[in-house]
Amino acid sequence: MSRFVRSSKFRHVFGTGSKHENCFDNVKVSSNAWDTNLVKINPSFISINWNAGGGGAFAVIPHKNVGKIHDGIPLYRAHTAPVLDTDFANFNDYVLASCGEDSKVMIWAIPEELGEPESPDIEPVSKLIGHGRKVGHVLFHPVADNVLASSSADLTIKLWDIEKGVEKQELKGFMDFVQSMSWNWNGSLMVTTCRDKKLRIFDVRSNKVVQEAASHQGIKGSRVVWLGDTERLATTGFSKMSDRQVYLWDSTQLMKPIKTMMLDTSSGIVMPFYDEDTKILYLAGKYKSSEPQRGMAFMPKRGVNVNECEIAKAYKVTSNCVEPISFVVPRRSDGFQPDLFPPALSDEPALTADEFFEGKNANPKTIDLENGFVAKEKKEFVSSAPKEEEKSPKIEKDAYHQMRQENDELLKQLAQRDVTIRALTAQLEQLKSS
Repeated sequence: MSRFVRSSKFRHVFGTGSKHENCFDNVKVSSNAWDTNLVKINPSFISINWNAGGGGAFAVIPHKNVGKIHDGIPLYRAHTAPVLDTDFANFNDYVLASCGEDSKVMIWAIPEELGEPESPDIEPVSKLIGHGRKVGHVLFHPVADNVLASSSADLTIKLWDIEKGVEKQELKGFMDFVQSMSWNWNGSLMVTTCRDKKLRIFDVRSNKVVQEAASHQGIKGSRVVWLGDTERLATTGFSKMSDRQVYLWDSTQLMKPIKTMMLDTSSGIVMPFYDEDTKILYLAGKYKSSEPQRGMAFMPKRGVNVNECEIAKAYKVTSNCVEPISFVVPRRSDGFQPDLFPPALSDEPALTADEFFEGKNANPKTIDLENGFVAKEKKEFVSSAPKEEEKSPKIEKDAYHQMRQENDELLKQLAQRDVTIRALTAQLEQLKSS
């Protein structure tokens, strides 16, 4: 072993938690378990899955409203079953998507003034209906405007044009639920982890699996993140003996990982986050904290405090609180540090949805953070999707729930048969080739 320590300007960086008065307290975090992080962040708002009766809900809270959250906070309640995931649009801070156990994906326009406690709940701009079972993840495209991916327990990922409210593509080939998904740098490829323990890379516009490999073999959740503009991937998961693992992959040769690491033996899922600017991979898991961690999200780089050399800012979810955690490089100078803050991802799209689905590629646009980031004025989001027909309030609840239960059971049987057919087809191809 070398006796020399490799020099790095990030060597002395560690996360510093916020004081209690700078946390979001009295948060009613959803108790529904799914392979999501429960919270999403943009430079203006925090979105968190909310524990609410009578269906599903989530809350959107401005960053300035730190402290104790009022019990009567306006909620986003249109889902008829628990909300499982949300995601902010990359190019409009006032637009976000949600999904839930009611098999729907909804698009929301955040009001400029969110209102006082006990004000009316917010209604969605549009509802994207197409999945047959509960929808676990939503993820906006990193380059094209108004392009959204959603993964479902019906064993598909759908790509949507949210402005037109239409499904544009469907990715198939999974043998079980998708556990996580991540775009590559220009959004032409998507990598997924699945409960069938396979790592897959899709060409999203041709619906082709271009690479596939066996990944972590544990039964607990696995996550994946694409490492910026490189060909590398990082996955986290578990071994058969419940050891927490990190794998590094070459996306062009997905036969086996190029690097493996055993972390420890613990039950907590490790959540990977990658900073494209500093080339740092953050692994979020309970290590030294006394509070159980339920979720985590990272602020986009345009939202950090560059004047204090804050290179990253995470938001940790506990049972009733969201705590900001700041990562600061200790520097004596008060001036802008260009070596810490290269051009960061912009809030301007490089492609329209139509250009992307027609096959065009482009790299993300970037901005210089030397003078700080100034958010643009609110851009109104207008959907041309057809409005959902009003349903009669006289429908009997018992009949409705019975019909839905029968429908879910039929869809489950159909999905299982589809998986069996795929498995038998794969076995047949192996026999032919042997």
